[in-house]
Amino acid sequence: MSAIDLPRRLAAEAFGTGLLVCTVVGSGIMADKLSDDVAVSLLGNTIPTGAILVVLITILGPLSGAHFNPAVSLGFAIRRDLPWKELLPYVVAQVSGGIIGTFAAHLMFELDVVQASQTVRTGGAQWFAEWVATFGLMAVILGGIRHAAHAVPWLVGLYITAAYWFTASTSFANPAVAISRGFTDTFSGIRPADLPGFITAECIGAACAVAFMGWLLKRN
Repeated sequence: MSAIDLPRRLAAEAFGTGLLVCTVVGSGIMADKLSDDVAVSLLGNTIPTGAILVVLITILGPLSGAHFNPAVSLGFAIRRDLPWKELLPYVVAQVSGGIIGTFAAHLMFELDVVQASQTVRTGGAQWFAEWVATFGLMAVILGGIRHAAHAVPWLVGLYITAAYWFTASTSFANPAVAISRGFTDTFSGIRPADLPGFITAECIGAACAVAFMGWLLKRN
């Protein structure tokens, strides 16, 4: 059980997810403003996202575990590293913080605060990509905790940086981030109607990774 009380852990999860989403959405807006080349814009979206993950996990990990991700929290609940009774509060904090992060990005760029994305992201290939992305993320976290706990911030940041480019979906790998991106009709948005497929794939991916890594890393 964490020595940090639940309200402070939830505040850390909300703050961290909010800043993560603000970075994703804000860097996407900036990149789109600076370049008409989609590949260049994606690169401009990728690097800040990986960088902020290193920072956030480093400073907030000792407080809340730095999940910032309902699928990761689900994975830890399955492992019983997070009490099941705390899963819903974690998810609410993450989603709420993420949505506020989207609104903050809009305010900085003088856009309508509340939007609905029109960007279509759906279909079997996209859902499988999200399964792969989240499976890989959870596997990296669990492997890092076992073998190099001090390096987890860098491992996660580098993994997401890579996954932006090797997955067809650009690696949301996070239901809270996906929901928050449904509220922005900018470069990083996703149509709200497409969220159920993404969220389902992400949660299944995390659960599968827990099962696989539990077998792979078990002590003989």
